[in-house]
Amino acid sequence: MAALFNLKIIACDGVFYDGDSEIIIFQGGDGQAAIMANHEQMTGVVEIGQIRFKKADGTWQEAVISDGLISVYPDGSVKLLVYSCEKPEDIDTFRAKEALERAQDELQQKQSYIEHQISIANMARAMARLKGASH
Repeated sequence: MAALFNLKIIACDGVFYDGDSEIIIFQGGDGQAAIMANHEQMTGVVEIGQIRFKKADGTWQEAVISDGLISVYPDGSVKLLVYSCEKPEDIDTFRAKEALERAQDELQQKQSYIEHQISIANMARAMARLKGASH
């Protein structure tokens, strides 16, 4: 049996997952990364996109997340803090397409730097949701 660690995924609307896991795979600032049991203590950035983690029963769970932080604590537990996290099958593709179109329209308008960055983040999140829902 593979070594396990406690994984807790927390989004603004509540806890998405809290249980044992064998591995979590996520998109970091430098590309795709993974954490397994006995990983060294760290904190890092997680980019908008998909994550996958293998639960203690051997099943894989996928989710679409916003950007956030991931931390490995001295006791070996891992916490992922994100603005949003949802299962691909729970994504409303109609709303995601509308959000993508809205973000694309906003990018065509004259905006401040901050508004421009928000529009880019909204577009990235909508694209990640559509990609996740299509799997």
